[in-house]
Amino acid sequence: QVQLVESGGGSVQAGGSLRLSCVASGYSYSKLCMGWFRQAPGKEREGVATIDSVGSTNYSDSVKGRFSISQDNAKNTLYLQMNSLKPEDTAMYYCAAGPLANSYCIATMPIAIFRYKGQGTQVTVSS
Repeated sequence: QVQLVESGGGSVQAGGSLRLSCVASGYSYSKLCMGWFRQAPGKEREGVATIDSVGSTNYSDSVKGRFSISQDNAKNTLYLQMNSLKPEDTAMYYCAAGPLANSYCIATMPIAIFRYKGQGTQVTVSS
């Protein structure tokens, strides 16, 4: 059973930075599609960024150029570096993983198709 545990959320002012981490256990996630999703109050959950089994990354238009997804295979850890944060980035951020073909490992895919999901970490950006 794969378990995902996120950390690194917090409160920051607009323009600031945060780095989220997601530690995976129970499976070598280097073989999985990994992604970050977020859900703001009253809104649907949306994809933020994904990274596939060969390291190709994909981002939603709303975060492109500001966020960066990466992974450390030795530590089984996924990261999301978030720079130039905006109040509209305020949301609960979730890590997700699944055995998806690389062609499906993109940020526009719904989180429902990812087999494993974490509990989330809150990010709050104040203006």
